[in-house]
Amino acid sequence: MNRIYHILNGDCLREMFPKNIRGELIVARECLVDGDVSGESLDELLQVRAKFICSKYPVFSEEEYHQGTSAELKKVLEIQKEDEVNLWFEDDLFCQVNFWFCLNLLFENGKKQNIYLVRPNKGNEYNFGRMNQEELSSAHFNKMSINSKSLKQMSKLWRMYQNEKWTGMHEIAEQLKEDFPFLLPAVNAQIDRLSKENDEGRPKESLRKIIIELETTEFAPVFQEFCKREEIYGFGDFQVRCLLDEILKNK
Repeated sequence: MNRIYHILNGDCLREMFPKNIRGELIVARECLVDGDVSGESLDELLQVRAKFICSKYPVFSEEEYHQGTSAELKKVLEIQKEDEVNLWFEDDLFCQVNFWFCLNLLFENGKKQNIYLVRPNKGNEYNFGRMNQEELSSAHFNKMSINSKSLKQMSKLWRMYQNEKWTGMHEIAEQLKEDFPFLLPAVNAQIDRLSKENDEGRPKESLRKIIIELETTEFAPVFQEFCKREEIYGFGDFQVRCLLDEILKNK
């Protein structure tokens, strides 16, 4: 019997996931938008990520990372060709990088059909958390089918992201913008994030403006304003705090 899977963008969504939707839940507990993402195989990548996460976010041990994150992601490898997969991801860069990774993992594992994307409704493009049970059920009902041709193209985004092939990513996002318009803003946000000559990249430049305008370096108000202005990045407090610390260190 074919199974139904839901790959979720975090534990927050798992906790509020509608009870009327059938299927097994897999949580993508990662922040691949941040740090070293080298590694050809899943095992290689997870070893790299465990070391990075534990060095940057010392609340985790490598063992805890492998128990909570690696074990969950490896469940994706158990999905069979005929099974249905629903990927629940938002439009921001944080979510999109994880989405590209999951798509690539499915594709390279031979899963090329019955794949759907569930996006938040209009007005909540960057936050499932603002949606109620009825809205989440409606989002699932209106899920987008990802056909084999689009899947093949989109799965390349992860490998290109790993290898910093920004031009190639932009080309793919352009090709797919009619059916998947959210890809291009995310790819552009990644390109804008990069530092160039006298430009530190959009997130840091934005933080500098916020510090000047609010006349404070206090984290809470700066973080709140950054999230408001730069929703496209979807950065959590860890990512923004690190950026802020770098700015203050180099003042």
